[in-house]
Amino acid sequence: MTDPRTTVVVITHNRRPELLRTLGELAGLPEEPPVVVTDNGSTDGTAEAVARRHPDVRLLRPGRNLGAVGRNLAVRDVRTPYVAFCDDDSWWSPGSLAGAADLLDRHPALGSVTARIIVEPDGTDDPIVRELRASPVPGPPWLPGPALGSFLAAATVLRTDAFRTAGGFSPRLWLGGEEELLAADLAADGWWLTYADHLTIHHQASAARDATLRRTHGIRNTLWFTWLRRPVRPALRRTLDLARTVPRDTASLRAFAEAAAALPWVLRERRVLPRQVESRLRLLDPAQRTSTARRYLG
Repeated sequence: MTDPRTTVVVITHNRRPELLRTLGELAGLPEEPPVVVTDNGSTDGTAEAVARRHPDVRLLRPGRNLGAVGRNLAVRDVRTPYVAFCDDDSWWSPGSLAGAADLLDRHPALGSVTARIIVEPDGTDDPIVRELRASPVPGPPWLPGPALGSFLAAATVLRTDAFRTAGGFSPRLWLGGEEELLAADLAADGWWLTYADHLTIHHQASAARDATLRRTHGIRNTLWFTWLRRPVRPALRRTLDLARTVPRDTASLRAFAEAAAALPWVLRERRVLPRQVESRLRLLDPAQRTSTARRYLG
């Protein structure tokens, strides 16, 4: 069942045990996908362990933590039509990469396919799966699953050329809710995003994470996306909604301060989305107030 259509890209930082488990799972896939790992400046021997135990993996060592831009760096080396992302604490199920590639082959206007996320070690659905299944975004009748307004990088296969044309992940956003901006730009380029319930990826969350920093970046990046791409009134409404609902703590204050400090950059880079894309995002606004994705915000 070797499948030459998809390359898997993984970014990592100081999570050697989790990464080695993930690479072991990927090495056992029947698709036998090429794998590219960007080691974002690990100091725990990650790169040496990968080189020793997985010599077939393409290992990139930029020498510093690039955040999500480490994926951009890896995609430069991708030669397949599709690229699958996963984190160092997640791994694709056998057959799911081939299934995603089949959908992308079958539907030329489909830009990305997001899989069902299974939380390990319990084997239960991630709470966000329910939201993906019930997405309020309307899609064309040919779409093989619910239309999405965004995607989860750790569980998505994309067209390589579409990713590159849209510019990949923004260096400014770094990491934490960074997908929203790229997803909107993909939609603006005419691509549809979908959820496929029959495809799966496993996620066993690493304990090695800074939840406070991730939340700060999540709030800041949500504000930046809103100001960069939404019309004035929806942007103002979402900004005020965030100000009312995020925790009243130092992390939230820092997020708003960082976002505001970059207003000159925002004004230079601001590009409002096409009307048809904005109309889809407006349908998502009410659901986002209680979304599981707000784990990056609240």
